[in-house]
Amino acid sequence: MSQKQYGKVAVLLGGNSAEREVSLNSGSAILNALITNGVDAIAFDPKERELAELKTLGIDRVFIALHGRGGEDGTIQGALEFMGLPYTGSGVLGSALAMDKVRCKQLFVASNLPTAKFTTVKKGESFSIESIINEFGAVMVKPSHEGSSIGMAKASTSEELKSALENAFKFDDEVLLEQWITGTEYTVSMLNNQPLSVIEMKTPRGFYDYEAKYKASTTSYHCPADLSNADTAYLQMIATQAFALVGAKDWGRVDAMRDQSGEFYLLEVNTVPGMTEKSLVPMAAKDSGRDFAQLVLEILDSTL
Repeated sequence: MSQKQYGKVAVLLGGNSAEREVSLNSGSAILNALITNGVDAIAFDPKERELAELKTLGIDRVFIALHGRGGEDGTIQGALEFMGLPYTGSGVLGSALAMDKVRCKQLFVASNLPTAKFTTVKKGESFSIESIINEFGAVMVKPSHEGSSIGMAKASTSEELKSALENAFKFDDEVLLEQWITGTEYTVSMLNNQPLSVIEMKTPRGFYDYEAKYKASTTSYHCPADLSNADTAYLQMIATQAFALVGAKDWGRVDAMRDQSGEFYLLEVNTVPGMTEKSLVPMAAKDSGRDFAQLVLEILDSTL
C-alpha cells in the first residue's frame, strides 16, 4: 500500500490519565514504526496542545495511543468524530462501555458470558464491609474507570477491604468488587475483529498488576498459551463475543482467568491496549507472523 494513501497521521499519546507514562511509551513505539515505514506521522499530546490544532496541522487521520480516561473512554473519539477525522480502534460507545468495568460486567451477565460474581460500591453511599467479606471471602477491588490495574488490590479481610476501597476511591467514585479467582491469567488480542494467539501470563506477585505489567522482570509470558485446542478455541470464542458485545471494533484485547477447576471467566475488554515492542498485542501478532510495523500499519489501515 502506498504510504501517501494515509496522508498526514497524528499519533495521539500522553494525555491526562493515570496511564500517561505508559501511553507515551506506546505512542513513541507506534510513531517510530510509522516513520520508519515512510508514513508522514507526528506525535500529538492533547495534554500539551489544543485538539483543534489537528485541523490547522492538516492531519488526515489519527492513531490513538492514549490509555485510560480521556483517551480510551469515548471522549477523544467523540471529539474526532465531530472534527470529521478518521481514527483507529473502537468508536464512542464501544470505548465508553469497555472503559466502564461495571457496565461491562453487567453486559457479560445479561448475555450469559462467564464472568466472576461481583458487586459495586459507590463513594458516599452506605455499605457493609463485613457483609461483603462474608459473602465473597476474598475480593479484587477495581476502580470502575481505570486501566493498567491502577488502584486495584486484593482484599481478604475487612481491614484490607477498607484500606483498598480508600485507595480505589481516589481514582473513581464507583468501585467494582469482584470475587477473587485463584488461577491463571490469559489474554486474547483482537485484530480486524478476529482473535490472535492466546497469551498466558504468570507472575509471582498476587496478580498481574501495574508492577507486573510494566516494571517487574519476574513476569513470564507463554505465547501461545499452554492450553488444549478445544480450550483455546473456547477462550477465543468468548473473547470475540465479549469484544463485539461491548461494541469494540478493529483491534484491542480481552482479558480472562481460569480457576483451579478449569472454568474460564472474562475480566474486561481493552480498546487501546499497550503498544510497546514488549506489549501483549504485538507478542500475539508476532506469533501470527506479523512484526511490530506490520501490526501498526494493519491497525492504521482500518481508518482508510
